[in-house]
Amino acid sequence: MPGELAGKLEPIVAEAVAGAGFDLDALDVGQAGRRKLVKVVVDADDGVGLDEIAEASRAVSAALDKHEHLIAGAYTLEVTSPGVDRPLTGPRHWRRAKYRLVKISPREGAGFVGRVGHAGEESARVLVDGQIRAVRYRDVARAVIEIEFKQPPTEDLKLLEEDAAGTEEPK
Repeated sequence: MPGELAGKLEPIVAEAVAGAGFDLDALDVGQAGRRKLVKVVVDADDGVGLDEIAEASRAVSAALDKHEHLIAGAYTLEVTSPGVDRPLTGPRHWRRAKYRLVKISPREGAGFVGRVGHAGEESARVLVDGQIRAVRYRDVARAVIEIEFKQPPTEDLKLLEEDAAGTEEPK
């Protein structure tokens, strides 16, 4: 039932989130005691702060109020942003990780850590040990952002910017 309800709510929530200027990253409907728990994860190219979460929450709440017959009962709405441990699963996640350090586990071969540069629809350019390489999304089993406590090296950023200037998607 919760999975079926999430399927019915997803277009409604996605429209409300998009109307507020955000992307719907995930929607989950579960049970929390007698109430349903509607958990909405939103994201944006520039990230999402507390004010943006509140704005998205108001938009989703208003949309759900208009379709309260679908939920049929009490519910709790939780709107949040993705955590730093969210895997990079699509091109937009890779674009948002530009210049961030990412731990990549390929489907084949050894894992590695690299800094993300230009991210296209099929692959991203990643600086690994001073060399830029194309990483096709379909070849990645898992990729997550590594937490850094200092600014990235200026020379790394310069290499990635120069590479992005002449980037084409590999065939």
